[in-house]
Amino acid sequence: MASEKINEDMREQIMQMQLLQQRIQVFAAQKQQLQVQQIEIDNALKEVTKTKKAVYSVVGEIMVEHSAADIKKQLQKSRKELDIKIKSIERQENKTKESAEELQNKLTRSLK
Repeated sequence: MASEKINEDMREQIMQMQLLQQRIQVFAAQKQQLQVQQIEIDNALKEVTKTKKAVYSVVGEIMVEHSAADIKKQLQKSRKELDIKIKSIERQENKTKESAEELQNKLTRSLK
């Protein structure tokens, strides 16, 4: 009976470990998507900075004229928001990695 309890506990810990690994993968995918958006914004900022003319943005199905300064402000705001989101995801990812590492160490000790 004691070995059944150990096996059940280990099975539960292994399942928990798999869930933590899945969460880490989800965080990595989310972070990657946000980093792609950052690159797009950075490229747009470079182009907007080069021009003094009017700039157009797509709103729904139409293009709307804006000043380059307005678009630059919007892009910078979006960039800051992405930075905050990425930092948040990185914190969650790091906490999850720490939990996974602790659980892995616990499982390793249990197997010895």
